[in-house]
Amino acid sequence: MRVAIFSTKPYDRQFFEAANCDGKHEFVFFETPLNRETAPLAREFPAVCVFVNDNLNAATLLTLSEGDTRLIALRCAGYNNIDLTIARELGFTITRVPAYSPYAVAEHTIGLMLALNRRIHRAYNRVRNGNFALSGMLGFDMRDRTAAVIGTGKIGALTANLLNAFGCHLVGYDVYENPDCIALGMEYLSLEKALSVADIITLHCPLLPSTHHIIDDRAIACMKKGVMLINTSRGGLIDTQAVIRGLKSEQVGYLGMDVYEKEQKLFFEDLSDVVMQDDDFGRLLTFPNVLITGHQAFFTREAMTEIAHTTLINLNDFEANRPCANNLDLEKLAVIP
Repeated sequence: MRVAIFSTKPYDRQFFEAANCDGKHEFVFFETPLNRETAPLAREFPAVCVFVNDNLNAATLLTLSEGDTRLIALRCAGYNNIDLTIARELGFTITRVPAYSPYAVAEHTIGLMLALNRRIHRAYNRVRNGNFALSGMLGFDMRDRTAAVIGTGKIGALTANLLNAFGCHLVGYDVYENPDCIALGMEYLSLEKALSVADIITLHCPLLPSTHHIIDDRAIACMKKGVMLINTSRGGLIDTQAVIRGLKSEQVGYLGMDVYEKEQKLFFEDLSDVVMQDDDFGRLLTFPNVLITGHQAFFTREAMTEIAHTTLINLNDFEANRPCANNLDLEKLAVIP
């Protein structure tokens, strides 16, 4: 089957070609993201393969449908970038990779916490400049601190397990309580209560209409002063301007992000020679207690191998007209007018 793969980098090509070593599928790699302007590139491709920042709105989906595309193969877990209602109406099949490496994201989450707490990123630069002073580098013991895990699916549960190993007290918030988290001693609370008691807050919920800007001015106001806030899930969970206000007032003492709500124009590209046009992102970079990575939490060899492998399974199932365990149930997920 011919597959148009969008938003690709050399590493995507490396892992997908290795997974397709038998040449069963014909891959055409496009560096450009998929959106309404680039959708004509997929004409006469039965399938497209897309990533987190591809924009599959109504216009994009209509163009794909007119070009005879029938399968949208997400090489990620989230699907907030697709208009599911229109996809359902146009008869698309949508597959995803639900769990490529939850360990990778959980470990990166802890890495952000440790780097912020012990100022490791700042210490690296100081020592390289011959500055060995410890002023401004004071951290805190994570043991006996209260950590709130917002979203306790696979990644949230693994993060909770790592935090438990540090000796943190665990509280959580989710629509569904995870028995594995309860076994660790996690206490499930309301969102407001969990935010109010936590020294560390880590976000692991999906981006849905109900979770968009779950961290806003009101949420920040109920947090402990000086709280550590970590987001390795989806950028839209945090209202950027609200968190900037929280940093300025020192209500937020530490901010670690691997995602950003307007990352589509920034992440996965080398913009080192370009003037920053995003004023909110530029403002975040001025705070010494903010650490941002460019959506790399997932990026391990194991995860990339699993993404390619699972995507190939999804393509094979679709081509053979077999049931696929990784299909999105659009009847349940799409909002029917």
